[in-house]
Amino acid sequence: MRVAIVGAGLAGLTTAVELAPEHDVTVYERRDEVGGRVRSTDSDGYVFDRGFQVLFTAYPEARRYLDYDALDLRDYSPGARIASDDGLSTLADPLRAPRDAVASLLSNDATFADKLRVLRLRTTLSRRSRDELFGGEDETVREYLRDRGFSSHFIERFAEPFYGGITLDRSLETSSSVFEFTFSCLSRGRTVVPAQGMGAITHQLADDARDAGARFVTGTRVEEVTAKGDAVGVESGGSEEYDTAVVATDPQTAERLTGVPTPDGGRGCTTAYYVLDEPLDVGMKLVLNADRRDGEPSHIAPVSEIAPEHAPQGTPMVSATWLGTRDDTGALDEGMSAALGRWGFDTEAERVHVDTIGFAQFDQPPGFRASLPSNEAPEGNVLLAGDYTEDSSINGAMLSGRRAAEAVGSSE
Repeated sequence: MRVAIVGAGLAGLTTAVELAPEHDVTVYERRDEVGGRVRSTDSDGYVFDRGFQVLFTAYPEARRYLDYDALDLRDYSPGARIASDDGLSTLADPLRAPRDAVASLLSNDATFADKLRVLRLRTTLSRRSRDELFGGEDETVREYLRDRGFSSHFIERFAEPFYGGITLDRSLETSSSVFEFTFSCLSRGRTVVPAQGMGAITHQLADDARDAGARFVTGTRVEEVTAKGDAVGVESGGSEEYDTAVVATDPQTAERLTGVPTPDGGRGCTTAYYVLDEPLDVGMKLVLNADRRDGEPSHIAPVSEIAPEHAPQGTPMVSATWLGTRDDTGALDEGMSAALGRWGFDTEAERVHVDTIGFAQFDQPPGFRASLPSNEAPEGNVLLAGDYTEDSSINGAMLSGRRAAEAVGSSE
């Protein structure tokens, strides 16, 4: 069977990995490189991921498809550093970060009852499968935490900046099923980045697909995908016919090519990378801005502490992420400087790279999955693959790619 895959992001690459061993697969990508939203830039000894991205090793689909040893993973320390006018404090799961147990116990960012509730939630959610977590009753993350007795202080100082960074939504209006799934993954696995950047993930998948026989056509924009009886026409400057096509693009492009409604709205972010005079004394933990001021970043990651390969030797580098798109780089620098000074860091920060990402995730309010399209929503032998058929995550994209491949196989 001849199969066209339109889009070489996580979903399209996973589809290709599944289908290439048994089928004649051609992957079209409008950019000159693969990766979609999961890409990295190498420049003058630096590695810049496209925005703040991490991999949860407990993701079921990542465990299925990725060779973690080959990715040479670098770990974040469990928990986070909470930054505010009062300075820095540490909040971490004592079972996963025993060296931080005393500091976490003494932290004022959560009550003792909050810490017990975290441990109970960890035990409960780590036993549930993804389908169970996404199949229960749904509410906002804020309602979920309140219903389970978490204090307003914990929600404001930890949950808002931490899960706001994961979902790009500090209001915590995102679906509680997303919270449960990510919390489960955090409890059961590690939070990591590859030594060569997050782009190494998609490059590994692309190499696996090529080794299985897939052909890649990059720098080529697909203008039209048309069902023609038992065939599918793909227009990309020329016309080709395939037995099946899988549209694995961003949701807006997928809607244009197939006519299938995809999620409206999306969330963006801006991530800037800074070289510092002195490293931040935060270990390998994410720094959360607990009482964010206007213009300040939502969180900061000590990139070169976690993955020294991402900067020239001996060069302290961090990434700072703002929710939403921000085009005024001068304002970013002012916000970064203000935050560092307010937290007591005596260091200068020089911006070396910035990514403004208009669409990083689609909106995931309570009940969002009921309105998502299925892989088999388009007409004829055309299928969809993308996180917007599952949930907005690396796991969701890869799962959608696998399910699209399974649908191709069942149609033979």
